[in-house]
Amino acid sequence: MLRHHRHAARLTLEQLAEASGVSARTLSDMERGRSRGPQHRTVTALAAALGLADADREQLVELAREGRLRDHWTRPTGLCELPRSVDDFTGRAAELAWTHEVMRAGDTPGAAGVALVTGSAGLGKTTLTVRAAHALRPDFPQGVFFLDLFGMSPHPLPVEEALGLLLRALGVAEQQLPGDVAGRASLYRSLLRDRRVLIVLDNAASEEQTRPLLPGGGAGRALVTSRRLLAGLEGVRRLGLGPLPPPEATELLTGILRDRGASDEGSALWQLAQLCGGLPLALRIAGNRLASRPGWNAADLAARLTNEERRLDQLSAGDLRIATAFGLSYEQLPDPTRRVFRRLALVPGRDFDAALAAVVGGTPIEGAWDALDELVDLGLLQDGTSGRYRFHDLVRLFARDRLREEDAADEREALTVTMTSWLLRMATTAGRWFEPAYGRPDRPDPDLAALSSAEEAGRWLRVNVDNWLGALRHVASAGGFAAVLDCAESMHWFSDRWMHAPHWHEVFTLGAEAAAALGEPARQAAQLNLLAWVHLVPRDDMETTLRYTAQALDLATRSGATGQVALAHHHAGGALRRLGRLDEAIAAEIRAAEMFRADGDVDRYCHCLGALGTCLRDAGRHGEALEQYLDLWALLNDDRSGMTPSVAAFTRPIALARVGECLGLLGHRSEAIGKLTEAIALMEQAQLPVPQARSLETLAALLSEEGRTGESRRAYARAAEVYEAVGDAEASGRCHDLANAAP
Repeated sequence: MLRHHRHAARLTLEQLAEASGVSARTLSDMERGRSRGPQHRTVTALAAALGLADADREQLVELAREGRLRDHWTRPTGLCELPRSVDDFTGRAAELAWTHEVMRAGDTPGAAGVALVTGSAGLGKTTLTVRAAHALRPDFPQGVFFLDLFGMSPHPLPVEEALGLLLRALGVAEQQLPGDVAGRASLYRSLLRDRRVLIVLDNAASEEQTRPLLPGGGAGRALVTSRRLLAGLEGVRRLGLGPLPPPEATELLTGILRDRGASDEGSALWQLAQLCGGLPLALRIAGNRLASRPGWNAADLAARLTNEERRLDQLSAGDLRIATAFGLSYEQLPDPTRRVFRRLALVPGRDFDAALAAVVGGTPIEGAWDALDELVDLGLLQDGTSGRYRFHDLVRLFARDRLREEDAADEREALTVTMTSWLLRMATTAGRWFEPAYGRPDRPDPDLAALSSAEEAGRWLRVNVDNWLGALRHVASAGGFAAVLDCAESMHWFSDRWMHAPHWHEVFTLGAEAAAALGEPARQAAQLNLLAWVHLVPRDDMETTLRYTAQALDLATRSGATGQVALAHHHAGGALRRLGRLDEAIAAEIRAAEMFRADGDVDRYCHCLGALGTCLRDAGRHGEALEQYLDLWALLNDDRSGMTPSVAAFTRPIALARVGECLGLLGHRSEAIGKLTEAIALMEQAQLPVPQARSLETLAALLSEEGRTGESRRAYARAAEVYEAVGDAEASGRCHDLANAAP
């Protein structure tokens, strides 16, 4: 504007300087924008020298006044200075890239330009945002400001005080601060609209505290951290921070220890990182302890941390204590939620649902949901898929310490009894959905979670296996043999549907020991037969299978349990077949089938027919094997056979696949491919992965023989996937190689 008026007056800088008494250097700075707020007397002298009319004079004076006010507000104040970034910052590349993307995004009308970083105590939220803010300084030439909102203290920073601090940091004089929150928030947003500044709001307590401190759109940006999710904030981009992965956690320890004289083995640092659960605060404490004690090494500290009873105590260095960080979050909780939190430390497994939380917390399911939501919101629990929750390992130890400190020993014992009883009754009820003699329970215990189908019961058993197995161990050690045996017996038929699960040996061993303690030889024989089956399934320990069948046969014979005698012969037949003793295997299966038929046990009779067909197939008697499988197929589809419908549905796809195998061995490949394809579809529907994988492999070989190379490769690839899912790496690799083999 000054240049415009000077040119209109046809004056040079030197001529205007002489006429106004203002130096030519000052005039040059004003015209080039280096001086935007000259003093009032300077501007009036220039207006007089230029001979400006009243309107032009007032405009020039007003522009100078606005410039002076702007200069005052952008003058460095020393308030809300950004803390230094740690030199050994490690990892978080994706998270840093995310903050840079959000903060550098182009202006969008109405967008708040806010990034919210949330997570539990000790995850390094502040360290990450400070690091990001330092890196972003060039993008915010008008200032980067930091404010701790003290969200975890008993008295978080009031909004009025927070706004006052930020406005002063932005250059607003004390006498110019509005007296009310609304006025301060309005002035704050107006300043951020036109200024390229970054505000870091650390440790936010709530939406109510945070919302007035956010920009309303424009050039300003805000980075916010909070242990709470702050789900009520609108229009913000969110980042949930998790633990560091093991490589980055180990790298952080290495960085902290880089100036230390002693050398630490990489394996020891890796173990230390694992024991710290990837939590940056715990890693820093561990690293600082080692750095301040040259005589220690990482292996020594890792050995100390291995003791869970002392781990939290060991994770302290000076004024840094991991337990203190968790304690600040714990103190935010109301008493009922604290009770649920610390009692959840008793859960045996790694995760749990609201139904179990209600049992442990002694609260209705609605109260459990509320408590879990609050614990997740504060970062003390992690929520996963399908309504499952879990602790970080160190948070679990903190919860256990709180439980010991705040709940009496007799209360803890009573609570453990209640929880383990509930888990075992749930497991037993769920397992009996698959028992031919039980199925849907007529009158389930009213305090148990509802299971409305076999599929729902199976899912409960799978996702809660660590919990009910832990309860089984506890009750067995406490002498609750009747409950243990009931639970183990209920798993008989379900175990067929999850045959490669690693825990069946322990389940049925505890069942056998419980039966022995109760003096129940027939029931002990049943558990020994199940142990024989466990060793039969992986095909790698047939001698152990025969040892268990011999023990079961002895007990069952002496107690007159003919069904268990037959079952022992059946399992022995399977082991003998795999040992290549086919004549003995055929004899054992025939004897078992005759006994089951005489006993009226159609379900197990059908199993023996299928096993006998497999023995004949392995003996090269393919025609006889096919006849056996066809007889079985007819029986499975006979509504008058007396077979349990669920058992028939389970066995039908397996029998159909065996028919297909025999047809293939007899040279009827086209018909065999059709039967196997149909069987595989049924297995997929019934969730029978092991027989499905074997049938896919057989189908792939037949397709290859027929010259249908593309279909064969796809079948091998699918077989590899299914084998991998059940943990059979050898078979998965074999099929993967065949899928990728040259034609």
